[in-house]
Amino acid sequence: MSLKHKEALIFTLKLDDLSGAQIIALLQEHLNDMHATSPPESVHALDLSGLKHPSVQFWTIWDGDKLAGCGATKQLDEQHAEIKSMRTSAAYKNQGVASAVLLHLIEQAKTSGVKRLSLETGSMDFFVPAHGLYLKHGFEFCGPFADYSEDPNSKFMCLNL
Repeated sequence: MSLKHKEALIFTLKLDDLSGAQIIALLQEHLNDMHATSPPESVHALDLSGLKHPSVQFWTIWDGDKLAGCGATKQLDEQHAEIKSMRTSAAYKNQGVASAVLLHLIEQAKTSGVKRLSLETGSMDFFVPAHGLYLKHGFEFCGPFADYSEDPNSKFMCLNL
């Protein structure tokens, strides 16, 4: 799938096998930020092996041969999935990459029969842009889901499809 962004460049979304050096580096950057921002017991980001689980579909978004970002869904049950590992490469921040990935994840979830998308994100100021992104696309704050429990360092959001 290809999408235009504001400078008329074309982004391409693809289902990724997580083997490329660029995505491994971006995911490590993501994990480093999560561990630098949240206490260890409140870091719920999946590592590379967790993202390779059969319940996870992992997508990357590209500007030619440059990785612009990523995002994944983890199937929790037949009608419920969780958004994981949303990340935009530093060079592509504020260019619509996160919205493009999120909209793609929502469409993929709908196509596969998912009725509810949920996510966990941090409660600190670092995560305020993420809260805004999800709210902009119809997500609402909710309580913990799946195996999560109340945590002052976490915010939970969901979208009924």
